[in-house]
Amino acid sequence: MNRGELAAFLRRSRERVRPEQVGLTAGSRRRTPGLRREEVALLAGISVDYVVRLEQGRGPAPSASVIGALARALRLEPAEHDALFYLAGMSPPGPGSIRMQVRPSVLRLLDRFHDLPVIVLSAKGDVLAWNAMSSALHGDWAALAPARRNLLRLRFLPEPTPEARSSVGASPAEAADADALVVASLRAAAARYPDDPALRSLIAELLAGSVRFAGLWESTFAGFMRSHAKTVIHPELGPLRLECDTLEIPDDDQQLIVYSAAPGTREAEALELLRVIGTQWPAPSSAE
Repeated sequence: MNRGELAAFLRRSRERVRPEQVGLTAGSRRRTPGLRREEVALLAGISVDYVVRLEQGRGPAPSASVIGALARALRLEPAEHDALFYLAGMSPPGPGSIRMQVRPSVLRLLDRFHDLPVIVLSAKGDVLAWNAMSSALHGDWAALAPARRNLLRLRFLPEPTPEARSSVGASPAEAADADALVVASLRAAAARYPDDPALRSLIAELLAGSVRFAGLWESTFAGFMRSHAKTVIHPELGPLRLECDTLEIPDDDQQLIVYSAAPGTREAEALELLRVIGTQWPAPSSAE
């Protein structure tokens, strides 16, 4: 572990990322170039004190999961992603592992969607990147720990204290269809990545924690996330019937999901309103 170079690398990377690039509000009283340490900690799901110690070249060596979370939070290029792992004294994830890094060209594409909610998913359902409109529709992704930013954990492993999130499915039948869709996608990922430890751990966690998931896992065939319409129930705007178009990123086995509505509909007006109210969520009431 090269503590000095790792510390300098993290500082430089943090200072070049703008808040709006990672779905955060910049604010008007910002003196720090790029992201604040608090914002990096929030996005990576680690403590601010840990970020401070890493940037000062002290403290314990970070784990591979922490380094991966920092790489995603700082929007590193592929070569930079690998360099960060080497500076931390470990090898970057090799072939056969689910890719958790979003390439900069995809992030630039995401940045172009100013008026539609967009998320980027990993092969196992992790929300790797999002725009401000997605946080306005679904709930603030940055407020979740990185491990909770997973569609299957949110659907099948609700927290004891409900999180402030929109729910999916206006009827039991629609909710069941959504459940089956994400389970089928996970089963397909398990076939493609049989040796990925994080995927095996997720499946074991879901099987142990959710009878509903366990039943679907036994009865559902492998499938893929596909473009479809679904009802997202927002706590302030109510049920919104939205088109969800799935754009494949084949080289990285990731998906960019775009939520939209036909012009002139109530849903289109609601999306326009979301641009104004942003992430001003009420108290938590339900989990996705």
